[in-house]
Amino acid sequence: MAVTRQTLERGWTFRQNDSSSGDDWLPVEKVPTQVHIDLIANNKIADPFIDLNELAVRWVNEKGWIYRVQFKKPVGLVVAGSVTTDLVFEGLDTFATVLLNGNEILKAENMFLSHRVDISNILQNENVLEIKFDSAMLRGRELVKEHSHEHTFYVRQTEVSRVPVRKAQYNWGWDWGPILMTAGPWRPVYLEQYVSRIEDVWIHYEVHEDLKTCSGRVFAKVTGAKSKSITLRLSLEGKNVWEKECAIDDNGLAEAEFHITHPQLWYPFGYGAQIRYELKATLASNDERSKLIGFRRNELIQEKDRFGKSFYFRINQVDIFAGGSCWIPADSLLSQISAERYHDWMKLMIEGNQIMLRIWGGGIYEDDALFDACDELGILVWHDFQFACASYPTYPSYLESVEKEARQNLRRLRSHPSIVIWAGNNEDYQVQERYHLHYDYEGDKDPQSWLKSNFPARYTYEYLLPKIVKEEDPFMVYHPSSPWGDGKPTTDKTVGDIHQWNIWHGRMNRYQETYKMSGRFISEFGMEAYPHLQTIRGMIRDPQQQYPGSMMMDFRNKAIDHERRMVSYVAENFQVKYDLPSYTHLTQIVQAETMHYAYKMWRREWGEPRSRKCGGVLVWQLNDCWPTMSWAVVDYYLVKKPAFYAIANALKPLAVGISQPYYDWTAGHADPTAPARDNKFDLWISSSRLDAVPVEIAVRFISIRTGQDVHSPLKLGNVLALPNSTTEVLKDHATATVNPQLNDTTRPFDLVEYDPYVIYAVVKEGDQTITTDISWPQPLKYLDLTGRDVRFKTSPVNEVVISATRPVKGFVFEETRETRLSDNGFDIVPGEEKIVNVTGVTLDSLRYTYVGAPEGSLKIPASALEDLPSKARL
Repeated sequence: MAVTRQTLERGWTFRQNDSSSGDDWLPVEKVPTQVHIDLIANNKIADPFIDLNELAVRWVNEKGWIYRVQFKKPVGLVVAGSVTTDLVFEGLDTFATVLLNGNEILKAENMFLSHRVDISNILQNENVLEIKFDSAMLRGRELVKEHSHEHTFYVRQTEVSRVPVRKAQYNWGWDWGPILMTAGPWRPVYLEQYVSRIEDVWIHYEVHEDLKTCSGRVFAKVTGAKSKSITLRLSLEGKNVWEKECAIDDNGLAEAEFHITHPQLWYPFGYGAQIRYELKATLASNDERSKLIGFRRNELIQEKDRFGKSFYFRINQVDIFAGGSCWIPADSLLSQISAERYHDWMKLMIEGNQIMLRIWGGGIYEDDALFDACDELGILVWHDFQFACASYPTYPSYLESVEKEARQNLRRLRSHPSIVIWAGNNEDYQVQERYHLHYDYEGDKDPQSWLKSNFPARYTYEYLLPKIVKEEDPFMVYHPSSPWGDGKPTTDKTVGDIHQWNIWHGRMNRYQETYKMSGRFISEFGMEAYPHLQTIRGMIRDPQQQYPGSMMMDFRNKAIDHERRMVSYVAENFQVKYDLPSYTHLTQIVQAETMHYAYKMWRREWGEPRSRKCGGVLVWQLNDCWPTMSWAVVDYYLVKKPAFYAIANALKPLAVGISQPYYDWTAGHADPTAPARDNKFDLWISSSRLDAVPVEIAVRFISIRTGQDVHSPLKLGNVLALPNSTTEVLKDHATATVNPQLNDTTRPFDLVEYDPYVIYAVVKEGDQTITTDISWPQPLKYLDLTGRDVRFKTSPVNEVVISATRPVKGFVFEETRETRLSDNGFDIVPGEEKIVNVTGVTLDSLRYTYVGAPEGSLKIPASALEDLPSKARL
């Protein structure tokens, strides 16, 4: 017989554990669930995502909860031999005691584990299943006290009670998310019945250097009544490419060697197709199990070079610049995330030309649906093990739980070709540095001695986890931490990966300084911004609180010193407007400009083969777990901020970049006129294309004041953009001074005579414009950006055409959950029209602004809409 499954999704009830009444059970809509979802549905708490309601639900954090369901014994199974009935919990959050018909069948203490319990001998015709969940916050505090004699629990975010608990660490709150201590059956619960069952089928393989052969071993694990043999096969598009019938040993394991010639390989997006084979195991009893797998050769290249030691990925012998984002859990209430929502998030990655997602170590081992989408779309995944910003313990029961967690999740995820690296943790070595914990990387190589030090987690990250990865997924790349590089300080820019937080945090460098802040791989950096107005007004419902710096706005932003830092970056670069629409726009342009500078400058350092100074850039962060203002470039509702588009443009397969010399303008006796006398600039092309591309480049120099060209355009023909490299086209190229008198430093600087201009580059392949870039004098607050004479045309095919008489900075359409735009947050230059495709909303509903606009939220003039059919206007 095949395995049969009965889901336990409906019919659940729940109540508070310490309730004085036994009759106060409340209905649960469905499982998977978490307690906040059910309390909201039963009107027992307000929605914590709105206003100050998070504070009003914090009592939930310290309570226990009971979930209960009744079910009948499955019927209809008539087979020879013994039938096993298992009760399966794919995830229990977190400290759970499970009772079936009054019998304790399971104690769980790890959110990241699934559990399978044989209930064949206690199953009745009518059954009652109860799950009692303790408060993870209270249990965590107890564990800290219990083990304080053997470990000091240092923590950098929120309270120490999270450290000994194997639960999503962000539930205790983070600097972008609320404190919501969830509990409940957060992943599916079901019954399975079988005589024999294929527990797993998997593959260990290696693609040869010449990419012409792929070989390794195929495995299957069988449980239940003994079967003699199993059929293993690999197929592509329905055609078998390898098949073998294998004996099953006494431990239920079957394995066989395989060899494929000319395998069709899986590539990241933009480099080739995402080919996947079907791996299938079949028993004579008709049970079968299959997965989609992809073959690819994956390497992390760490070689000594003139910059230190490289750090970049090579997939199928192609060097890959890993431009992308960091990922946090997409909801504070994880059970709300559907497979479709995961897929929509990953489609946004591809839309934004991003090909690497780093799953951060303070969340969860992500859902299968996310990895399925990454496999399908060609997104590379960097996955942290789930440790973040703390000094974790290593007492025996804790390590035992960690080992189970690591093995179980590696086994669940090892067949996904998208996953290319596992890292031991997020920023725990920075905790080691902050608290001066013992770490002698070169001098102490004895794992047992690490357990006795005041930084025992080194044992986990440098011995236990790499050992488990090697055993479960032998060809997978492992990295001890993020950031980390050969045991050197975590800020060392010559080796490993770095988290570049001297923008926003740390020294609060200006975003114009990114050119000197690079590393071998930037796995975190970021800049905060407000979400669009619809999201703000949805999360803060009181109109009297909808202004920057209100009580509710301050409460919503969880970043330390958030407003002090945000306003510094705004005021340093822009003429400040403090009404909500205008200030929202300015924060978004600060974030977009940061992305523009960072991705352009750091991607430039991709260089050429054997000279890869920077191997990748991952912004912190792609997403939010609730509606808020944060570092996310796309908000909780999947509404894109202008920064998303800035990244997309910087990561085009062929992207031109312009830079001008940086001058400090507020440090002591800085000379703010110096940029006006420095007329040099650099121009380069970054390419991820694998072919050399002949292009033509035109560079214009356009007056910000008049919109006229101040010099004749510079035309560069027959430029060859080198494959998968940076092509330096112009270096310190000097243009003629517009007003030579400004070079005379003995004369007072005449701002009336000063005519600042933008440098605008257009790159064409044949007749098609494929990339542009524009460089503005800095800081932008010194410029008069009023009177731009912005004009609109519309068309029945939902296109808006925007033009201007003078250069426009940071043109932004307000986006909503329904809005879909082909571009946003762009600059406009005279003589060119910007065409934006609009879907999801009518053109007359669009509102816009730009730097220097009279208001922060403007409507498209009615005259531009006159020729539209009524359906495009209404």
